[in-house]
Amino acid sequence: MSGYDEAYAKWQADPEAFWAEAAHEIDWYQTAPRAFAAESGVYGRWFEGATCNTCYNCVDRHVEAGHGDRLAIIYDSPVTDTVKRFSYAELRDQVGALASVLRGLGVETGDRVVVYMPMVPEAVFAMLACARLGAIHSVVFGGFAPQELATRIDDAAPKVIISASCGIEPGRVIAYKPLLDEAIEVATHKPDRCLILQRDAQTCDLAPGRDVDFAGAVGEALVNGETTECVPVAATDPLYILYTSGTTGQPKGVVRDTGGHMVALKWTMENHYGVKPGEVFWAASDVGWVVGHSYICYGPLLHGATTVVYEGKPIGTPDAGAFWRVIQDHEVVALFTAPTAFRAIRKEDPNGDLIAQYDLSRFRTLFLAGERSDAATIEWAQDKLKRDVIDHWWQTETGWAMSGNPVGLGGFPVKPGSPGKPMPGYDIRVLDDDGHEVAPGTLGNIVCKLPLPPSGFPTLWQAPERFLSSYMEEFPGYYATSDAGIIDKDGYVFIMARTDDIINVAGHRLSTGAMEEVIAAHPDIAECAVVGAADALKGQLPMGFFVLNDGVERDAADIESELVADMRAKIGAVAAFKTALRVDRLPKTRSGKVLRGTIQKIANGESFKMPAAIDDPVVLDEIAEVLRAWTRASNGNSR
Repeated sequence: MSGYDEAYAKWQADPEAFWAEAAHEIDWYQTAPRAFAAESGVYGRWFEGATCNTCYNCVDRHVEAGHGDRLAIIYDSPVTDTVKRFSYAELRDQVGALASVLRGLGVETGDRVVVYMPMVPEAVFAMLACARLGAIHSVVFGGFAPQELATRIDDAAPKVIISASCGIEPGRVIAYKPLLDEAIEVATHKPDRCLILQRDAQTCDLAPGRDVDFAGAVGEALVNGETTECVPVAATDPLYILYTSGTTGQPKGVVRDTGGHMVALKWTMENHYGVKPGEVFWAASDVGWVVGHSYICYGPLLHGATTVVYEGKPIGTPDAGAFWRVIQDHEVVALFTAPTAFRAIRKEDPNGDLIAQYDLSRFRTLFLAGERSDAATIEWAQDKLKRDVIDHWWQTETGWAMSGNPVGLGGFPVKPGSPGKPMPGYDIRVLDDDGHEVAPGTLGNIVCKLPLPPSGFPTLWQAPERFLSSYMEEFPGYYATSDAGIIDKDGYVFIMARTDDIINVAGHRLSTGAMEEVIAAHPDIAECAVVGAADALKGQLPMGFFVLNDGVERDAADIESELVADMRAKIGAVAAFKTALRVDRLPKTRSGKVLRGTIQKIANGESFKMPAAIDDPVVLDEIAEVLRAWTRASNGNSR
C-alpha cells in the first residue's frame, strides 16, 4: 500500500482514533474525553470538552521550545520595495503588545473584531492577537466596497475594527479609510473603536474619540513590555468568522472552531504539503480569503515553519518573473497559489524564459487551488518548472483540502485536470439529483458524507437554519458542496463546475468545465470561460470567451473555427458549441476566480449586482461591448 492508501484506510477503519492521534501534535490546557462527540451539533463536534489557545500553539510554544530565533514571517512587498523578517520571538512580542492594546480597548473573550487590512504583517498580528485573547476575528478582504463591509459589520457586530489608511496595488493606491468610514456610517452596528495602521504611501485623518493610531499604541506597548496571557477557550469555541458569498446576496458567515482547526491544519503541513518545521512555505493568496487564514497565517505557524506575506501580483510587480524572484530570495520549498496566477504568468511568458533567470534549487512543489485547474495549465507548469504540480480542491466551509495528492505521504501519479483523491477525513460521493449514487465517470453532484472532519464548519454565524437549508437538507446525511463533477474508476475526483454552471442543452446536462478544458488546450489561448447562454430552441447554448497568449496575432474567427472543431471532436455535436469570442481579459475577483455567473448574466441581458470582490469593474463593460459587436454581426446589423 502507498502512504496515502495506508493513511486513508487507517482513517476509514477508525476516524476517531485517527484524529485523536493527530491531536497529539497540539498543546492542550485540557484534553477532550473523546475525540468526537457524535450527539453534539448538527453532525457531531470534534474535541468537545478540551480547552486550548490557537495563538499559544502558533507562537508561544515554539519560543518556549527554544525556537525563538527561527524565522516566522517574511513580509515581501514589491509595491513598496520592502522586505521585513520576524522571528518567532519577535512575533510573540508584536502579537502580545497588540493583544494588550485590544484588551485596553475593551476586547474580551468572545467579542468580535473585524480586520479590514491589506497584505501586511500587521494583518497576521491582528488575527493572532484576537486568538490570544479568545476573541473572534472576521477578516474582510481589504478594499471591499462600503456596503459589503457594512453588511459584515452588522452581522458580526464587532467591538473593534482594525484597518489601515490604504492598500497598494501596481499603479494605484486604494484609500481604505474613506471606505471604512462610509461602511460604519451605513451600518446599523457601530464599533466602539477603530485601530488604524498609517501607511507611508497615503495617510489618513483619524476620527477623534473613535480612531486609534495602530503604530503609536502598539509601539508604546512594546516599549513598556506589555503583553497578555494566552486565554484558554473551549475547543468548540469559534476562532473566526469568514464570510462567503450567498445566492441571496446576503453573505454567509462560516464559523471555524478552535481545536479541530488546529489539529487538521497541523496534520496537513507535513502530510499533505510535505513541509518540515523551519522550512519556508508560501501561500500566494490574501488574508481575506480562506487560503490566507489557513496557509498564510495558521497552518505554517502551527507547524513551526516560515510563512511569506506577499504584497504583490504574479505579473506586473515588476513582470511575470515575480514569483520566481520570491522563491529564490526566500528559499521557498512549496508554493500554493491559484491556477489563474499561472495562466497570467503563462500569457506573458509562454515559453517560461524568465524561470531560468532565478535559482529555484530549494523549490520542490507547486500546489494549485481556488478554482478548477485545467490540464493545459498543469502541463505547462510541469513542463517549465520540471517539478511536481499538485492540484487540490477545498472550500471556505472546510478550511483545508477535501481532495488532493499528499506529497508528505508519498503521493500518487498526477492526472492533469483532477485535484487528486479524497483526503483522510472525507468520504466523497457523486449523487444524481434524486440523491442516488452514480456510476464511476458519471457527472453528478459532489457531496461529502457526514460527519465532516476536524476544521469543517459546524454552523453559520447566527444563522443555524440557513446552515441546514444551504448545505445539509438537499442530500440528507451529506454535506452538499455545490460543485459538480465525477469520480473515475481509479478514485480520482474531477471538479467540472459549480452546480449552477452545469448547462442544459436540449435536455443534455453538460459541464462547462469540460468545455473549458478543450479551449484551454489550444496552444494560442492563455485562459478562457464558458457560460450557458439562453436559447429559445435548446434552452441553453454554450458560449466561450478566450484570451490569447501575448504575441499571438491570429484572426479570432480562425481560432473560433478551430475551437468549434475541437469541441465537436472531443465532446461531440451534443455540445452544440458554435460561439467563441475573443476578449482582452476576463472579469475576476481579486483572488483570481473568474466571475462566470456575471458573464452569463451579461450574455443573457439580465441585471446583476456588481460583485463585491471584482478586481476591475471596467472589464464587465468590455465583455458587454464584445457581446454587442457579436450580436450586431450575427444579425447583419451595423447599428
